[in-house]
Amino acid sequence: MNIPVVEGGLGLSLPAIGLGTYKLNGAQGADVMIEAVRCGYRLFDSAVNYENEGAVGSALRRSGVPREELLFTSKLPGRHHRFDEALTTIEESVMRSGLDNIDLYLIHWPNPLEDLYVEAWTALIEARNRGLVRYIGVSNFLPEHLERLQAETGELPSVNQIEMHPNFPQAPSRAFHQEHGILTEAWSPLGRGSNLLDSPVIAEVAAEHGISAAQTILAWHVHLGAIPLPKSVSSARQRENLDVFDVALSDHDIEMIGTLARPDGRLAGQDPAAYQEF
Repeated sequence: MNIPVVEGGLGLSLPAIGLGTYKLNGAQGADVMIEAVRCGYRLFDSAVNYENEGAVGSALRRSGVPREELLFTSKLPGRHHRFDEALTTIEESVMRSGLDNIDLYLIHWPNPLEDLYVEAWTALIEARNRGLVRYIGVSNFLPEHLERLQAETGELPSVNQIEMHPNFPQAPSRAFHQEHGILTEAWSPLGRGSNLLDSPVIAEVAAEHGISAAQTILAWHVHLGAIPLPKSVSSARQRENLDVFDVALSDHDIEMIGTLARPDGRLAGQDPAAYQEF
């Protein structure tokens, strides 16, 4: 299956859907990811804290698909934001993956109480300049954090990966990203751990189009220009999650789904203005 590409304004283009790899570990996890490649996935999202960079790298190497067609993302944990530690961590990520470099490397959370995320960002810039990574970005950054990166380093991230689903659509952040050419990726796009998939609103839209609740939510992301990163160990579900690009949601559908938005819609209350991740 050919996945459409979302063009960013800072030189990076990404597939319109990627695969989240949280809890896909070891040989079994690698096998799941190899099957995902066969289903058509080309973007794989990992992190140091997922402890599966080796599994992702193994899957990509053994997939039979040319390396240049596959995009591997990893993320820097909060405990290694200091410049030298960040560079060493990125080097270790590359070594664990068994690949020549990592396509996209993100700062996992800003950890503003530690106030080292600008230092971490300068390390990512250096890692890119050294060829350890091809593109750099962030995750869970608010517009105020992004503005500070630009003010202090002269460079914005190519990507900001944020929590996004119909209960928490992140309109202000998406608007900021669009204005500045930053691609929006969505983690937990299906509202993991919530009752979103059982929502009567989602069920009504799904029935109208003859698709599943998950497909409806993923089509909503695609409609808004965000790149969802759903996770599934089932090849059937993996294929279903990719089969959303011909779904034409109407303005009314989007309005209906928009009624699910809540100010307190975060799944675990992890506000980047205060949340600390290590």
